Amino acid sequence: MTKKEIVKAISEEIGLTQLKTKEIVQKTFDAIVDTLVEDRRIELRNFGVFEVKKRAARKARNPRTGDKVYVPAKFVVTFKPGKEMEERVRQLEIKEAQAAQQQEPVAQAPTAYGASASSVSQSAPASQPEGSPYDSNE
Repeated sequence: MTKKEIVKAISEEIGLTQLKTKEIVQKTFDAIVDTLVEDRRIELRNFGVFEVKKRAARKARNPRTGDKVYVPAKFVVTFKPGKEMEERVRQLEIKEAQAAQQQEPVAQAPTAYGASASSVSQSAPASQPEGSPYDSNE
């Protein structure tokens, strides 16, 4: 979902124009960024916590050339979801698992030759060369 889609959804729900809603959404994002820069942390209840952390300098390897490369220390933004967000995502996982279970076939499906998968003989794999330990002619 893009910022434009968020603005459209909110404006339709609360009855403001998209222009006014876009201004509010942008001001909200600006406030989050400003707080992160100034305080290095912002906690939004039932949503999550954004935090600025310093990543240490390290030695890495250029995957193309294999050369060792020095990567300097830098600041990164981390996000830890709140309990409500984690619970809603967990519910999504449960729904997806239930949908997958409902799509699994209950009975054995016939193979391309008309026999069910359970009635196909359980002999050695056809890809084994003759004289292999799986050959039953010995």
